[in-house]
Amino acid sequence: MTLQPPEPYDPISPDDEQWWYNDRTQEVEHGPQSGAQDRIGPFRTREEAERAVEIVRERSRQWADEED
Repeated sequence: MTLQPPEPYDPISPDDEQWWYNDRTQEVEHGPQSGAQDRIGPFRTREEAERAVEIVRERSRQWADEED
């Protein structure tokens, strides 16, 4: 089974402003400043990036519910 992003899916283009959450430092970054292994994102806003861990948990729950 291929995991799909939750609806509605609105991809971020490379030209959009991007925010990332660094899982190692637990800090928000404007643009990709650290290695990909440490980043979650991109997000459209700083506020979304600050909620990165919560958003990942929500999406994981949604995907798990879809598999049941």
